Amino acid sequence: MARVTEPTRFGDGLAVVVVTYFPGETLENFLDTLEKATTRDVRVVVADNASTDGAPEKAAERDNVHLLATGQNLGYGTAANRGVATLDDSFGWVVVVNPDLEWSPGSLDTLLEVARRWPRGGAFGPLIKEPDGSVYPSARLLPSLGRGVGHAVFGKVWPANPWTRAYRQEQGEPVERVSGWLSGSCQLIRREAWEAVGGFDERYFMYFEDVDLGDRIGRAGWQNVYAPSASVMHIGGQATKKAPKKMLAAHHASAYRYLADRHRGLAWKPVLAAIKLGLRLRLELESRRG
Repeated sequence: MARVTEPTRFGDGLAVVVVTYFPGETLENFLDTLEKATTRDVRVVVADNASTDGAPEKAAERDNVHLLATGQNLGYGTAANRGVATLDDSFGWVVVVNPDLEWSPGSLDTLLEVARRWPRGGAFGPLIKEPDGSVYPSARLLPSLGRGVGHAVFGKVWPANPWTRAYRQEQGEPVERVSGWLSGSCQLIRREAWEAVGGFDERYFMYFEDVDLGDRIGRAGWQNVYAPSASVMHIGGQATKKAPKKMLAAHHASAYRYLADRHRGLAWKPVLAAIKLGLRLRLELESRRG
């Protein structure tokens, strides 16, 4: 594992890169609550994937908001990469986030305080609440073949199965800890760590780009830190509602890509073939159910 010892070239500036695709009114609410989440100056980059609802343009009328129009739907990770690439080296902290999210007052400042306690922390994730007040399991173990297959097969029909519970790390009260990966819906990322791993892998159109990023951050000698003292609420599903079947197919394709990337060689081909078939069958069942 690499050691994180070299001094950073990045400053202490804070930026927020929010990826949008027809965000509607959620973007305004996101920006309103962000103003109360930190006392620091924040540069906001709206990386927009060809929305036509006018929301990104309206947001860009604010003094600290800058619109980056990608021109087409590039997917979440690619648009986030484009947004971060617009920032100069004075920005050492970047939040990559969905627009359908509400910040709790002071939550971003709390997240930054946690980050300063973890000098080897590369990414930091807040506690994420659902609209009904329940806690979303946003800090999880990396999916192994055993946990991944068990979760995929039994997750819908037997939610309390041991593979899903282990993978989602839901036991006990939320505590500050190192995690395998953090939900891509809201992460504070140390710019040095982001640049060290090259940001998101752009082969992932949607889903698993955050799992892949967490894995690579860990492999590079950094830590993914869950920080439940900071909390946000994620409404969820605003972008995926536009094309649910396409998003479902993207989820299964990304799941296979993640596993295939980490199990290479002839010995793994029969296993991967079985996984691909299982994911295809699951996709058909989920599509019919949907």
